[in-house]
Amino acid sequence: MKILFIHQNFPGQFKHLAPALAARGDDCTALTLKVKEPVTWKGVRVLPYTLPQRPGQSVHPWLVDLDSKVTRGEACWRAARALADQGYAPDLILAHPGWGESMFLRDLWPQARIGLYCELYHEAGYPHLDFDPEFRAREPEVQPLRIRLKNLNNHLHFPRAEAGISPTAFQADTFPAEFRRRITVAHDGIDTAFSAPDPGVTLQMKGCEEYTRETEIITFINRNLEPYRGYHIFMRALPDLLRNRPNARIIIIGGDEVSYGSPPPKGRTWKQIFRDEVQGQITPNDWHRVHFLGRIPHDQFTRVLQISRVHVYLTYPFVLSWSLLKTMSCGAAIVASDTAPVREVIAHDQTGRLVDFFDRAGLVREVCDLLENSALRDRLSTAARQLMVENYDLEKVCLPRQIAWVDDVMRMPLVI
Repeated sequence: MKILFIHQNFPGQFKHLAPALAARGDDCTALTLKVKEPVTWKGVRVLPYTLPQRPGQSVHPWLVDLDSKVTRGEACWRAARALADQGYAPDLILAHPGWGESMFLRDLWPQARIGLYCELYHEAGYPHLDFDPEFRAREPEVQPLRIRLKNLNNHLHFPRAEAGISPTAFQADTFPAEFRRRITVAHDGIDTAFSAPDPGVTLQMKGCEEYTRETEIITFINRNLEPYRGYHIFMRALPDLLRNRPNARIIIIGGDEVSYGSPPPKGRTWKQIFRDEVQGQITPNDWHRVHFLGRIPHDQFTRVLQISRVHVYLTYPFVLSWSLLKTMSCGAAIVASDTAPVREVIAHDQTGRLVDFFDRAGLVREVCDLLENSALRDRLSTAARQLMVENYDLEKVCLPRQIAWVDDVMRMPLVI
């Protein structure tokens, strides 16, 4: 079977699926912006496409998002047409449509089946909009209108696809009923053999003593430190955490950019804004116990998860982070926000502790309770690890589900 993967940052969410399909004998090709020259990666032929240089043009602000997606869609279509001119015709197209790249591929290959990675449908009501009153839109009545236009990309893709796949029920359930019926829930998967507890793990950071599992470590991790992932809530809880836990070390991982939500004021970062806000509430000695690591290599990242005694995870109602599931697999006790995506994996007092997203005092209390009670930590972390192994293991659960979905898509009648 010839399979064409479409992802601007390939492999992205196809990191495990694409090599697995290539390994079983499928002819796998990918089109992406990520490479400049053709390469072969784990049996997958990876080909570049490039965005055209376009003169500036006047576009309504609400249409800027769609304009960028059409630009990518056209560029990807042109690269795909060059393949078609060479005689290439895929049996199946597996695409992340979020950037618009796969928008016109049904026109080029009407006989190819299409499976979409359905990351999110942008809902216009609370709590998906204006969840956090601190960052409410200046014109809240305009937001639903803008969001409806943002979903045009989904509506251009889904009627021309046979099926979709989503990693969580929360994400799948954001889609309208006529789309949701054709979406299979199958997580990307966690390598629970690699992301596993290690009683002997050590962590050495520049200028610090060596940390072990005997060190009281509290961790907080975002791809980028920003309000969408509760960075402001955690930082405002930090002074009380440091005062209540004089032996604790705080490890914060995350970049300075913006992954989701609004950008910070020009010339500043969310990281620095909220660090500055609490600076005067924390003594210099206590600041020495706080480590901002930025973005770090994966092996060091895993050691941080393994050494964590309590991990704090906060998020708006949005896509669930891989970091939470990896931390659960590594055996840390979790304190997380009581928001819909989190409740899919954290049941209060079963696989972790839940606290209202905005309740800083409650967050501090839950973290301190877990740090004081090793038996409770062990019970929660053991249950969290078991959930990951039984329901989210890459090799035994998730990858077989994804491959079965691929085969199911090939058996579906073509959408005309």
